[in-house]
Amino acid sequence: MSYRYAVILAAGKGTRMKSKLYKVLHPVMGKPMVQHVTDQLNSLHLNKLITIVGHGAESVQAQLGDASVYALQEEQLGTGHAVLQAEEFLKDKDGVTVVLSGDTPLITGETIQALLDHHEQQGASATVLTAKAPNPAGYGRVIRNDAGEVLRIVEHKDANAEELLVDEINTGTYCFDNKLLFHTLHNVSNDNAQGEYYLPDVLELLKKANKLVTAYQTADFDETMGVNDRVALSEAEQIMKRRINEQHMRNGVTITDPASTYISTDAVIGQDVTILPGTMILGNTVIGEDSIIGPNSEVKDVTIGDRTIVKQSVAHNSEIGNDVNIGPYAHIRPQAQLGDNVKIGNFVEVKKASIADGSKVSHLSYIGDAEVGKDVNIGCGTITVNYDGKNKHLTKIEDNAFIGCNTNLIAPVTVGKGALVAAGSTITDDVPSEALSIARARQENKTSYFKNK
Repeated sequence: MSYRYAVILAAGKGTRMKSKLYKVLHPVMGKPMVQHVTDQLNSLHLNKLITIVGHGAESVQAQLGDASVYALQEEQLGTGHAVLQAEEFLKDKDGVTVVLSGDTPLITGETIQALLDHHEQQGASATVLTAKAPNPAGYGRVIRNDAGEVLRIVEHKDANAEELLVDEINTGTYCFDNKLLFHTLHNVSNDNAQGEYYLPDVLELLKKANKLVTAYQTADFDETMGVNDRVALSEAEQIMKRRINEQHMRNGVTITDPASTYISTDAVIGQDVTILPGTMILGNTVIGEDSIIGPNSEVKDVTIGDRTIVKQSVAHNSEIGNDVNIGPYAHIRPQAQLGDNVKIGNFVEVKKASIADGSKVSHLSYIGDAEVGKDVNIGCGTITVNYDGKNKHLTKIEDNAFIGCNTNLIAPVTVGKGALVAAGSTITDDVPSEALSIARARQENKTSYFKNK
């Protein structure tokens, strides 16, 4: 088995994006473009991955972390010059190197694997990834001989009438014999209008040296899209959204309106889940079977059990159990833990709180920094008053307690098992188990009040 390496070109400014954000960090379906490329490459278990960075190098390294090693291209002198920056990691190593751009978020690991396999099976010195373009205008044309070998790649502006009829285009992704790549790069000239060193010139030099240059044609032109501006970014978003949604639907998920449904590449969704219109499933969300998410809901980095409903609500960084009913218009904030058969009703906010099995917070309440036991009923308008202006404090409500409507629980405070807090109370001291706590002013009626004024 030969050694395999990859070089990601991610050093360009991306001026056409007209953005302060470094080009390859612009997100597609919530994940930076270069992260999409890196994830696909790392799925192939390559021996080494090198990312060429320039502008915004620190931001790219912060995003990718240990998934790659990095080489700095201080001056942007062309794609050939960029690849040459990886020489310190790859020089004189046996094996095969794939080179691709960090702005191609739609490329798949399956296509890269097929490119590598084709290259090795053909015994080629270089292989270019090609595609049939519906409209090849502006792309370099791949000219082959009768045996399918690549004769040359002709840029659009240099192509003659016959060559312009060719619809097989160069995608800008290549595979090389690693030693030959770096040996040949030193012979690439910058004698051109831009004064840059171009990677495709390596193919021409290899052909002149009678080395075999082949092409592998991918069936999906969309995969090869490079994102250079906001229009292309939007197109890539739509293509990836459609790809992800189709995959989930084929795996047994019902998506009633795919056009308005956004699902991250990392989400895991069980069979017979229904996703209703206007829903966003983001980050590393995991959803069990038979759940219903939406309409108009957003869940991010959340674990959701089976048969749970999240209706017109937002949930982030939380754990939600089985048979839970959330919404409409609830907000489950980070570090919330909801057990099985929990109900979180309309206009309820839960933050950094655990609510155990069978408990209900049905209306207009805030439960923050709290531990709520099993089968607790929390009435409408209840607030855990967790902040004293300097520190957050914990509220504990033990199993089977009943909290009446319009109650303030001034933390730190504990309501014991089976206790009942009367509606309208402001609780400042612990409530014993099985006790009734009333903490409100006694009602006094002034009869004939207006007559005596």
